[in-house]
Amino acid sequence: MPNAMDINIKDEVAALNLGKKNKKLRTMRGFTLQAVSDLTGLSKPLLSQIENNIAAPPIATLIKISTALGVKISHFFQDQSMDHTRIAVVRKDQRYGVRKLSHHNYSSDIGYRYQSLAYPMADKQMEPFIAEIESRRDDELLYNNHVGEEFMFLLEGQLEFRTAKQTHVLDKGDAIYFDSSIPHAVRGVGGIAKILVIVFTPRS
Repeated sequence: MPNAMDINIKDEVAALNLGKKNKKLRTMRGFTLQAVSDLTGLSKPLLSQIENNIAAPPIATLIKISTALGVKISHFFQDQSMDHTRIAVVRKDQRYGVRKLSHHNYSSDIGYRYQSLAYPMADKQMEPFIAEIESRRDDELLYNNHVGEEFMFLLEGQLEFRTAKQTHVLDKGDAIYFDSSIPHAVRGVGGIAKILVIVFTPRS
């Protein structure tokens, strides 16, 4: 039986319509891929792969794109047909998100799976996720940064959090709060680390 982390990744990314939502919003704003690339610092090939559901974007990448296009990251997780509410309940079997990509089959590997916990709520400043972080080598660490702040609470396993100047190892029940404009990387220690992540992005 396949591991949950290895379920048909491409289909799941496509089901979220991240690429379609991204391209539709970019077109509505009248932005070219080059313009979004200039605003975000992300390459045109990567942006094209995201729009075509080939590459799964890390949370930080989605935040950069959403900021450039003038929306919250929650825009990419909302079902546009649903009636948005100011109170959002998401049952554990209703979560959906993006899983890791395989080195062998796809062009990007973000090193973790994440699920949105509050996608029905529109125009929110905090975005909560459950994330499962893989163990990986030093040369595979992916450093991300974006405007705002983040809070991480370790639910299972052991997590290593790194910046250029600091390394912190978190055990189950530990938490870390940080300025997410600082380039940072995380990895599981000895296996998968499961965390609650709350991302705060200020209103533009």
